[in-house]
Amino acid sequence: MEELKAKILEYLAGVSKEKPRVIAEKIGANKKEVDKACSELAKEGKIEYLYIGTSYVTLAGRDHTPGKIKEE
Repeated sequence: MEELKAKILEYLAGVSKEKPRVIAEKIGANKKEVDKACSELAKEGKIEYLYIGTSYVTLAGRDHTPGKIKEE
């Protein structure tokens, strides 16, 4: 599970936000395992869930305010 969680964090570092289903496709993992790993990462405070019409996950602390310049 730790390896999967590390892959998820690495993937999320390269994107603003992503759906768990897409993360599973991109890293070649099972969707249910990604959901479980995301749940654990959220409990650990490393990622956050966003609800923008549908659910996304993002690294904790990222600002997704519309119109705000993307942080480097």
